[in-house]
Amino acid sequence: MGSGTIRDMQGSAGLDDRSREIFRRIVESYLESGEPLGSRNLSRILPMALSPASVRNVMSDLEELGLIYSPHVSAGRLPTQIGLRFFVDAFMQVGSLSDEERGSIERQIRPSEDDQSMEGVFNEASRMLSGLSRGAGLVIAAKSDPVLKHVEFIRLEPTKALAVLVGEHNQVENRIIELPAGITASQLTEAANFLNAHLAGQTLHEVKSQLEKLKGQVEYELDALSRDLVERGLAIWSGGEGDKPTRLIVRGRANLLEGLGGTDDMDRLRLLFDDLERKESLIEILSLAETGPGVRIFIGSENKLFSLSGSSLIVAPYRDGDDRIVGAVGVIGPTRLNYSRIVPMVDYTAQIMARLSRKGG
Repeated sequence: MGSGTIRDMQGSAGLDDRSREIFRRIVESYLESGEPLGSRNLSRILPMALSPASVRNVMSDLEELGLIYSPHVSAGRLPTQIGLRFFVDAFMQVGSLSDEERGSIERQIRPSEDDQSMEGVFNEASRMLSGLSRGAGLVIAAKSDPVLKHVEFIRLEPTKALAVLVGEHNQVENRIIELPAGITASQLTEAANFLNAHLAGQTLHEVKSQLEKLKGQVEYELDALSRDLVERGLAIWSGGEGDKPTRLIVRGRANLLEGLGGTDDMDRLRLLFDDLERKESLIEILSLAETGPGVRIFIGSENKLFSLSGSSLIVAPYRDGDDRIVGAVGVIGPTRLNYSRIVPMVDYTAQIMARLSRKGG
């Protein structure tokens, strides 16, 4: 967002060494404290000898370029969102993780003895990213294709039932489904018995193929209403949308509430989480992660998902053994996130998630 113009300007010597140093100090001060930095304090910490008046002149030039702004009269300066993007692109040096940090991340994400499923891995990865970043840890996982162990339909109302599908690792999917008009309790039981007798022990993909082969048998064993129920149950279980992501795990929301002073900030965060919980936003985040290699950084209103909340997103996709993107991990936080520290953390987490995904958890 505007960074191309600024980068071109910098390349044509639009920013001299003095301007670059003053801009860098303002941004680094903001990332550390969140507070504006004034000309008097700046003149004391600069490596070159500059009076506060000279610093103010440079700050005025940076303000005209849209890189910094004054939150109120007689205050110091803060970076704009365009300024932060420029800093990330042109100044930030991404550090590397130490062996100790890598080991810590691996230990925290590794499946526990009590929970060997990928669902447990997703939760631990989200919790770990939240703890290390002091932001909210984000994991998006594409719908898996578990082996079916048991299927059951429980009537809730005359036209509604709960479809309960249990996977090989005892993961459970519960979905409310609409029932065909006039279906009876015995037909519900019949449909579940049919699935458990013929389809248990197969993945959903195999189930769909098997249903086609068993179509003739279904004609004899189930009447039209039960057939419809079987198809509805499988559609609900699979999400009905192919490989689109359908799960979102966020840990550490409380971290985003720290330091918020007004109701406006709280309202913006509520809007953010309302957006995140809508499926369209999950697909959007995964699409953002897909558009470039490695870790992507989105600052504030650079994407419409965060246009109201003013939050930043650091996100990286991870792939399965067939090199298909099957999910994403990331961190959501205020615009003054420690980008240089969090980027390698997110990148390494994505590498681990890819490795575990290939092993199937």
